[in-house]
Amino acid sequence: VQLQASGGGLVQPGGSLRLSCAASGSILRFDVMDWYRQTPGKQRDLVAAVFSGGKTTYADSVRGRFTISRDIAKRTVYLQMNSLKPEDTAVYYCKATTWERDEFWGQGTQVTVSS
Repeated sequence: VQLQASGGGLVQPGGSLRLSCAASGSILRFDVMDWYRQTPGKQRDLVAAVFSGGKTTYADSVRGRFTISRDIAKRTVYLQMNSLKPEDTAVYYCKATTWERDEFWGQGTQVTVSS
């Protein structure tokens, strides 16, 4: 299983970005797919998750601003990020967990929110 994350970049405060995480095969094999983020010297924190039944969860810091979604046909999970703040600056990673609890990580994509 390979996960390819993309969509990061530099954006001004208040702006928007959409991250994508494309899987090498069907995403139906995954019980849950997540987005995490990490800043230098800190642990990797969960940002949002989407479960196989469609339920979603969000970190308090992004709820109401970020939306996680998935497109089964495109084998892709998205993270729509609106009203971005400087504190959202981080490397964002996607993760997928199979029904057998095997975990796979994509490479990170840098998001920088700065004026």
